[in-house]
Amino acid sequence: MRVLGIETSCDETGIAIYDTQRGLLAHQLYSQVKLHADYGGVVPELASRDHVRKTLPLIEQALQEAQLTAQEIDGVAYTAGPGLIGALLVGACIGRSLAFGWGVPAVAVHHMEGHLLAPMLEENPPAFPFVALLVSGGHTQLVQVDGIGQYQLLGESVDDAAGEAFDKTAKLMGLDYPGGPRLARMAESGEPGHYKFPRPMTDRPGLDFSFSGLKTFAANTLAATDGSPQQLANVARAFQDAVVDTLLIKCRRALQQTGLKRLVVAGGVSANQHLREELQRLMQHIGGEVFFPRPEFCTDNGAMIAYAGAQRLAAGESTDIAIKTFPRWPLNQLQPPANPQEG
Repeated sequence: MRVLGIETSCDETGIAIYDTQRGLLAHQLYSQVKLHADYGGVVPELASRDHVRKTLPLIEQALQEAQLTAQEIDGVAYTAGPGLIGALLVGACIGRSLAFGWGVPAVAVHHMEGHLLAPMLEENPPAFPFVALLVSGGHTQLVQVDGIGQYQLLGESVDDAAGEAFDKTAKLMGLDYPGGPRLARMAESGEPGHYKFPRPMTDRPGLDFSFSGLKTFAANTLAATDGSPQQLANVARAFQDAVVDTLLIKCRRALQQTGLKRLVVAGGVSANQHLREELQRLMQHIGGEVFFPRPEFCTDNGAMIAYAGAQRLAAGESTDIAIKTFPRWPLNQLQPPANPQEG
């Protein structure tokens, strides 16, 4: 089954074609970073308009890359939420309309399910069950995953997500948008231990997160520095270490609580090299395994939507003709496919 995937939940237009027998056939991605950089963050209306301009040309490019015609597509998957309502509507309207015109089924995909399943695109995919750490600009969640659509939320951020805290702290430091990756690069030259930031909510039971206080702590620390490049790097290092340590502590607790030894890490922040190294060290220490998507599939992309949609379409699931999007859509509201397939 060949499935066209469309991702337009925020500021990246992602298109991909996934074949349940042959794997990923095409992957096209357009980032709006330059468009939003002057504003210091995503402007929803501009994002929606840019998706309108880019989605159809990228679909044509993906078909060319896969050496397929539209008549050879067996289904369409599109992100229906969570995300920016206008951006979601662009992908949903195009995806549902193409499926109707081509006479093939369509399925609405949960954006975070796409992230969660992104490591399945790698040569060594994780087996169910596992614990997933979904860590991005909009979400920080720990989820027990027993199968596709079988998700138990273990903990989540009660305020800023980790990626959001990275971006806001970077902005305090005067770094250009998107600030999170820039802060991570700056942290590489910071002195470990020069500043000591708190590890929020690790001194109490539970698996929830809170990162907004770290931003305030960073702001107060920055105000007390001389603003030199080395001092800024030291603050960046301390902030990143605090976030990574907090994520590690919570992941260890989640694995202990569930008795599982497999950890999946996905979402934009999963591309952070320091986080990857520390989680690999943790899993080696406890005799477990950790799985990441390749860096290009950590951020929003069409490949993860095509894969997630293919699993549900192959199981006979489809979405009716009505176009619906869900800016807020709890992951644990999803149901497993009636007839789950492998591939």
